[in-house]
Amino acid sequence: MIASIFRHGVTRLNFWYGTNDMNGSKTQRISGWVLSFLLAAFLIVASAMGKFTEWEGKAEMFAQMGWAEDVMFRIGIVEVAVAILFLIPRTAFLGAILLSAYLGGAVATHVRVNDAFWFPIVMGIIAWIALGLRQPEIFRLALGQPGLTEAKPDQSI
Repeated sequence: MIASIFRHGVTRLNFWYGTNDMNGSKTQRISGWVLSFLLAAFLIVASAMGKFTEWEGKAEMFAQMGWAEDVMFRIGIVEVAVAILFLIPRTAFLGAILLSAYLGGAVATHVRVNDAFWFPIVMGIIAWIALGLRQPEIFRLALGQPGLTEAKPDQSI
């Protein structure tokens, strides 16, 4: 089943569970897309661009975190790629998983250097909420709720 999610996207799960509400409300979908674009814009513009451009104190800051500038450049490429995967509906589920892994690395880096580490955690939570609003089946799976037409045990014996 997981392999099929990656091949066909999370909305394919709606077929398996027999749900009629494939997209949730329009307001939920729009809210999910707005959050998704804001998150991706932050990752690409505010965070990754700092890894691609030269600025005063860059080498010292990266050295304090334990990373060389060339490594940070590659991390910036990964950050942009994951943000783009998160925005593409067919790859959004995979993008959210990879984004969680990326942000986990950010948390580990900040913890290691005794820096504030709450921001990447908040970003990860926002990412999953945004995806859940875009694709409501995510919330159903996360909460362990059955599909709408999933059969109940037969009690007529």
